[in-house]
Amino acid sequence: MKIYIAKTAGFCMGVRRAVEMTLDASNSREGPISSYGPLIHNPQVLEILREKGIRVIREIPERGSGTILIRAHGVPPEIHGKLESAGFTVKDATCPRVIKVQTIIRKHASLEYAVIIIGDDDHPEVVGLLGYAGDKGYAVNCLEDLDDLPEFDKAIIVAQTTQNVHFFNKVKKWAERIHPHYKIFDTICDSTEKRQVEAKKLAEKVDALIVVGGRNSGNTQRLAEVANEVGKPALHIEDESELDLGALDSAQTIGIAAGASTPNWIINKVIKKLEDERSQNGETWRRYFPPVQRSLLYTNLYIALGAGCLTYASTALNGIEEKIAYFFIAFFYVLSMHTFNNLIGRNSDRFNDPDRASFYDKYRYHLAALALISGATGIVTASAMGMIPFLILLAMSIMGLLYNFKLIPDQIQFLKYHRINEIPGSKTILIVLAWGIVTSVFPVLSEEGRITVASILVLLWTLGMVFVRTVFFDILAMQGDRIVGTKTIPIIIGEKKTRFLLKRVLQFSFAFLFLGSLAGAITSLGYFLCLPLILMALVILVHEYRKSFLGFRPVFWVEANFLLAGLITYFWA
Repeated sequence: MKIYIAKTAGFCMGVRRAVEMTLDASNSREGPISSYGPLIHNPQVLEILREKGIRVIREIPERGSGTILIRAHGVPPEIHGKLESAGFTVKDATCPRVIKVQTIIRKHASLEYAVIIIGDDDHPEVVGLLGYAGDKGYAVNCLEDLDDLPEFDKAIIVAQTTQNVHFFNKVKKWAERIHPHYKIFDTICDSTEKRQVEAKKLAEKVDALIVVGGRNSGNTQRLAEVANEVGKPALHIEDESELDLGALDSAQTIGIAAGASTPNWIINKVIKKLEDERSQNGETWRRYFPPVQRSLLYTNLYIALGAGCLTYASTALNGIEEKIAYFFIAFFYVLSMHTFNNLIGRNSDRFNDPDRASFYDKYRYHLAALALISGATGIVTASAMGMIPFLILLAMSIMGLLYNFKLIPDQIQFLKYHRINEIPGSKTILIVLAWGIVTSVFPVLSEEGRITVASILVLLWTLGMVFVRTVFFDILAMQGDRIVGTKTIPIIIGEKKTRFLLKRVLQFSFAFLFLGSLAGAITSLGYFLCLPLILMALVILVHEYRKSFLGFRPVFWVEANFLLAGLITYFWA
């Protein structure tokens, strides 16, 4: 079984904007937060918003308080005024594409044009659009209804932004043939159009298409319609629990598309369930690969091995004679710190990686023992190398353990942050610094007792590698981090600027490594270690242009760059 994932799967711009506005308002703790009607058409996201205390209001009370958000689908214009009159602070989360249609309708209705809206008359977006048309609005969803309309002296035709592109093309041909004087506006969202085009192409090359998204989501329903038009079976599911694997037994290729309001973690769970099924039905070695892969990642053994390999490479760059102790100190430190912090701060894993959250809940005592033993082993190993190595690793371990704990009592109100993890960007900065110290600074100070020009160049390379790896995963985890209120670098500056930053960091890291080797400041190994940087750049480009980094395996291969650095060093040595 081969699995193909639509690159447009997941939140569209309008849904992302609405969800982010709501979560930002909730995380700011500025009074009660509510939305007028369900914010988007996805039950899992709405359940999360309910858990965060965000109410859904369907009728406007006489008196209200706090902040209320207009749903992404928009509302009739009179609703805005009524909400403000009731005492709410109104924030408009209407999708900008919907606002564009509202503007077109308002302008032409004021000029006495009839407004024909191609869409479902009970859909929230269409209800809102009809409000802008007033008594001149007509909602139709089939060609027969169009024929039943009176002939207007002047009229416009617009579409619900999530309308079926194929059907709207039929409407345009109908208007050109019967009412050529009607003005037609192509108001289907370009994101919707791209999804439908991609779903059609995907359906044509696979045996079955799985469409993931809410039952009430118009754009998700359209994706299933597109697949059926191609003649391929389409399974519309809300989450992995509805996945009927028996119905897919005969399918050799499966495509996965998702609606504009479907969060990444739901898509990931569907992909992982399919991957597990594929491995069970594959060759013997394929059956064991995913469970082993998952165990290595969830226990942090894989990332700890990567830290050891990075240390091995940095010591070789610095010209330090091979000492296996540095490899194991980095291995045990990273294993301990990552496991502890995953145990303590695993709220976001519930959304970014639900399987890992379940794994930590099930094996929390075993993992806590693993973290304690590995941390103690690292410190004991460092103490055998002298007092300075022991104190450095002890201080770093204490700082790592304090990351998620409340250090300042709630009674001290004048300080904004009471935990280190509440400081914006602290997660990334502390991980990068800790890795940089344990993989490159620690061995140099232990061996030479001072920082050299070579060690600075090596430090900049390791910092660059770890920074890009950590921030890239922060991009993938943006939805979950925003839900729990963790302000990572991508959330602070935005995904686009973050990708630009990562590219520049890789360029500078490449320059430090290549020029350092060229100048003789570090060993010739620097030339060869440029390869992992190039591969990391390719990963970022693939994510930027394909958006297909969902599922389990991509994470595994991103981490493999550190192992590659160790392997290159081994053959160079």
